[in-house]
Amino acid sequence: MASSDITLEAVPSIGEVSPEDWDACASPGKALNERACNGAGPGTSSVLPGDSLGLSRPAYNPFVSHAFLSAAEKSGSATIRTGWAPRHLVAKLDGRVAGIVPCYLKSHSQGEYVFDRGWADAYERAGGRYYPKLQVSIPFTPATGPRLLVRDGVDRERITEALASGLIALCGVSKASSVHVTFARESEWKLLAEHGFLQRTDQQFHWHNEGFASFDDFLATLNSRHRKSIKRERRDALASGITIHWLTGKDINEDAWDAFFTFYMETGSRKWGRPYLTREFFSLIGETMSEDVLLVMARRNNRWIAGAINFIGSDTLFGRNWGAIEHHPFLHFEVCYYQAIDFAIKRGLTHVEAGAQGEHKIARGYLPRTTHSAHFIADPGLRRAIDDYLKRERAYVAEAGRELAELGPFRKGADEAP
Repeated sequence: MASSDITLEAVPSIGEVSPEDWDACASPGKALNERACNGAGPGTSSVLPGDSLGLSRPAYNPFVSHAFLSAAEKSGSATIRTGWAPRHLVAKLDGRVAGIVPCYLKSHSQGEYVFDRGWADAYERAGGRYYPKLQVSIPFTPATGPRLLVRDGVDRERITEALASGLIALCGVSKASSVHVTFARESEWKLLAEHGFLQRTDQQFHWHNEGFASFDDFLATLNSRHRKSIKRERRDALASGITIHWLTGKDINEDAWDAFFTFYMETGSRKWGRPYLTREFFSLIGETMSEDVLLVMARRNNRWIAGAINFIGSDTLFGRNWGAIEHHPFLHFEVCYYQAIDFAIKRGLTHVEAGAQGEHKIARGYLPRTTHSAHFIADPGLRRAIDDYLKRERAYVAEAGRELAELGPFRKGADEAP
């Protein structure tokens, strides 16, 4: 698996790549973006000279960091035992790490949020073997971010092309049925299509900061019905003597993690049967990336009763898991959606991504946004069937997005008073 002086290797653990080399590829613009976020407005991607593929330096995304992915492996959350066997693809240029793809050899389709079980069932009924498959993603994390990670100071297009071709070669070497690159950036999605990957879309619901100075500024953009509804929900959520607390950095101690893990297990057990993340995972991220974590915690009668974990990027707040041991009207909306908006406004973040699914988010100011995934299918017959299905699915997703956007809570005309 070589191209000129670029060599490609699949490693069975993130521990085989130094944190410095990994993060140089995963977060090449982190320092630049932090300066932008703290001093010159929201962090943005930086377009590099000669970047004809549109593969600009991405804003800092905490999920592709060595700290996050290492915690997933060290904690036993993403391992061979759980069906997530690491096969990270590493590109080296003259012996130096120049690009990386976070990749896993999988024996099931759980924890991905881009559903292909129907493909697997159909293929296996026809006598094929769908598993193992290669999954390029962040385990248990339906958040868009870079997947083909390239170091600054190298030929970005050349390394990216080598990584895309390398995934197909790795599929053959691994005797996998397919490669699935999920929640990729749109530019990567388009590039992978040129390498024979099938294109898939879906949608999530994201909030966009229009330069608001306060939550009230955001409310002023809504029509009166939704504005009044949100005010009532926020008031009722705290009616039982509940207080809300933001914990980040050193404020997050093991007691807070214990409480949050209890919430996570309670809700996860009801929704999924078996939650994916171990208790150790939360301690590890608390040790290595607490400044990138926001816990929104609800307290009543001197004890924690509910909470949500968020991760802080240079321009986006990523909402992840929620849980509660007491259930109060609208508390979920307050902790997960409204507090996230409040925090994003105070930090000058441009977006809040509130996780997968949930059309109920529209009434709270979160509008549909397209997500992208790319799929290489080795078997020509299965590929043709999936290609036909995806053409129809993409059309449906686009039309549904247009219809859902029309349901947004924002004022439609300038003549409606705030």
